[in-house]
Amino acid sequence: MITAKEIMTQEVITVTKSTSIKNLSDLFIKHKVNGFPVLDEDDQLIGIVTEKNLIEQNKNLHIPTVIALFDAVIYLESGKKFEEEVKRFNATQVKDIYTSNVVTVSPDVNIHEIASLMAEKSVHSIPVVDGKNVLGIIGKLDIIKGLAQS
Repeated sequence: MITAKEIMTQEVITVTKSTSIKNLSDLFIKHKVNGFPVLDEDDQLIGIVTEKNLIEQNKNLHIPTVIALFDAVIYLESGKKFEEEVKRFNATQVKDIYTSNVVTVSPDVNIHEIASLMAEKSVHSIPVVDGKNVLGIIGKLDIIKGLAQS
């Protein structure tokens, strides 16, 4: 059975929380990948930033519905969600748009489990890790190449 370590891309391009949105955009254009692992100052995985995160950063800002009652303003939607939307809309660095809840696999996971994860979780890039250390990354094309080999 083909495993993650056999199909992963070992030369992983990573970013940090302080990477600018402009540099991130340039990396997507240059490397033509779906996502980049986000590492902390100790080179430990803390998240992933994808094309979807970058595109969503540019979607229209949704202003929450409110009711004015006497001198009070009552939000009919979560104020926290609106704050997150404003942060996303005004993002200048990866820290403002990346996803901290990352789907990862270990090197010995088989290709069918990885394909299932991608489909079920709607992700297109999965870091291969040992603890929080990134060993490689698997994209959709890696899965397709691996399936063609088996």
